[in-house]
Amino acid sequence: MKRKEKHHYLVKDFFISVIIMMAGFAMLLIAYEFLSRDLPGLEELEKFEPELISRVYASDGTVLKEFYTQRRVLIPLEEIPPHVVNALLATEDRDFYDHWGMNLKRTLKAFVVGYGGASTITQQLARTLHLNMERSYIRKLKELIVSIKIEQTYTKDEILEMYLNSAHLGHGTYGIQAASKLYFNKDVQNLNIDEGAMIIGLLPAPARFSPLVNPNIAIQRRNLVLRNMVVTEKINKWDYANALNQPTNVTPRTETLGIAPYFTEYIRQEISDLSSRYNINIYRDGLEIYTTLDSRMQMIAEEALENHIRFQQKKLERRLKTNRAEMQMLLGLEDSLVFNISNDSLYNLLPESQKTVQGSFFAVNPETGAILVMIGGLDFNQTKWNRATQAERQPGSTFKPFVYTAAIDNGFSPADEVLNQPVVIIEGDGTRWTPTNYNKKTGGFVTMREGIQWSTNLVSIRWAQKVTPAVVRKYARDMGITTRIDAVESISLGTSQAKLSELVAAFAIYPNKGVWNKPYAIQRVLDRNGNEIYRSPRESREVLSQETAYIMTDMLRTVVDAGTGGSARWKYHFNIPAGGKTGTTQNYTDALFIGFTRDIVAGTWVGVDDPRVSLGDGQAGSVAALPIWAVFMKNIYDELGLPVRDFEMPKGVRRFEICSETKKLPTEYCPTTSEIFNIRYAPKSRCAVHGSNSSPASQGIDF
Repeated sequence: MKRKEKHHYLVKDFFISVIIMMAGFAMLLIAYEFLSRDLPGLEELEKFEPELISRVYASDGTVLKEFYTQRRVLIPLEEIPPHVVNALLATEDRDFYDHWGMNLKRTLKAFVVGYGGASTITQQLARTLHLNMERSYIRKLKELIVSIKIEQTYTKDEILEMYLNSAHLGHGTYGIQAASKLYFNKDVQNLNIDEGAMIIGLLPAPARFSPLVNPNIAIQRRNLVLRNMVVTEKINKWDYANALNQPTNVTPRTETLGIAPYFTEYIRQEISDLSSRYNINIYRDGLEIYTTLDSRMQMIAEEALENHIRFQQKKLERRLKTNRAEMQMLLGLEDSLVFNISNDSLYNLLPESQKTVQGSFFAVNPETGAILVMIGGLDFNQTKWNRATQAERQPGSTFKPFVYTAAIDNGFSPADEVLNQPVVIIEGDGTRWTPTNYNKKTGGFVTMREGIQWSTNLVSIRWAQKVTPAVVRKYARDMGITTRIDAVESISLGTSQAKLSELVAAFAIYPNKGVWNKPYAIQRVLDRNGNEIYRSPRESREVLSQETAYIMTDMLRTVVDAGTGGSARWKYHFNIPAGGKTGTTQNYTDALFIGFTRDIVAGTWVGVDDPRVSLGDGQAGSVAALPIWAVFMKNIYDELGLPVRDFEMPKGVRRFEICSETKKLPTEYCPTTSEIFNIRYAPKSRCAVHGSNSSPASQGIDF
């Protein structure tokens, strides 16, 4: 061939090669653009936000509950032991610090023989965070593109940190910290070499290699990882031999309801209500939720409640098993259907709602409204119904303080008297109602203080008539009761329904000097980066004067010191300054006690979910509910070192010596007693029965 022709062909071949290369490059660009259309951009790659566990904390720092769909806890790379990182590198990607997102040799081999087994750590991260798990050559190409972008965006250590916090490690667990907790119930910092190797061995197939499912296979995988570590000189032969000889027993952390399950469900519902407004999700956003609950008080309350309910349950079971007619009524069965069924068998047929004694407990800080204790029932697994915040039951005599509050606030005093005599009330439907006292006894004139001290029904009814039921209802409403209240005379006996949580918040007004606080549960919520995103709003209002609040406090103190609540003193030896009120409903269906000190207000309810079932004769609030409250209060003051503070008498209240018969200012001839008064309504005239009447000014009495 001539030299000129040869040169011509060389030029031609060169241009063809250039054209082919340019066409190939163009095709690569087109393919890159096509494959990149649905891939994450740089901004998305820079935003590493995997689903995280949200934690609920008590006020004392105790973790109450974790919420998640994927169990994951983020942890910095520097807190992960080097032997865990070395186990990962030795097994999954020995050239990690030398490649740029892909291992060319392993990738080409993977395209020839199959899709799997060739991914670098970066590629696995790309697949986990930004791609679906479909197996195809297209997905593999996309994976390579995302891997390169990741390598351009992050340092190697950042990639390792993201990978170790996002890798799936079995049983809904993601990330090395969560896996350490799941399999060994310890933090990742405390993992031994063999334990770390076992967790890393899970990566290719967590379900198959799980030590909880296939312990022998898990040990084999652990040994393979250890061998890789010694081959790559990540550990020496001595450490290798020692790790091989370890049994690596798993001690999985068992899933529990956590502390205060009714309270944490209350928190979950509140966060759920906030989700759209704050764009948060309790199951995936890694929220840190700090609450008001005191876990120590919670456990003391749970123990007191459970111990007493156990006693009440035995009494109810004995009573029902001896009352065949009641069991038939509850079951709706006729004699002909049950004549050959034993009482024990009938009892077993009753649903839990008719034969199980339930209880609830609720406590707040009166000065803030912070919820300190919440128990909605005996078994959250059995029923999620929160009897502290959702159930509406008759409050019985715990409603009477609203009657006396209305009277005190409208110019009456604890020394004022009404007749303890029967009343006949014509109901709206024309029927006659003739209420009686709990002890069936009547008498002459009874002071307001004596009426509340002994929870005398007829006295309470007469005071409700004096101030009118409508006024009593208004005070109950102002003090935070939101349930339906009928403005009739029976209002004074607590026949309208109420929630325990609202009653407790209302009683908190007394030691809090007349100020009502809405109970709240959440102190603050932080996002995964530690930024505060929510704080419960505080809702407060002054509903009573300090004078009225103190006088009611003092009268309720008489209930605990020397009235229906007296067993708190003489039987349970709770001697801190306190007030409270017992409550019992008709037929002993509901038993309540609500009481307070300066620093805590607590209430408890005991009953059966089916209101047709009685706790039994004599199971009044002082017997069936007060013991729970008294044990709780004594134990928290004894064990937690709470301050002992007495109630402060405001300037507008003074104690006066009065004639014990006429309740007027005494003469030198009067039998006397003492009583507190709002000085605006204090007695201003002297007794005319035991001596001459003289003006208060002449006696040097200062009003």
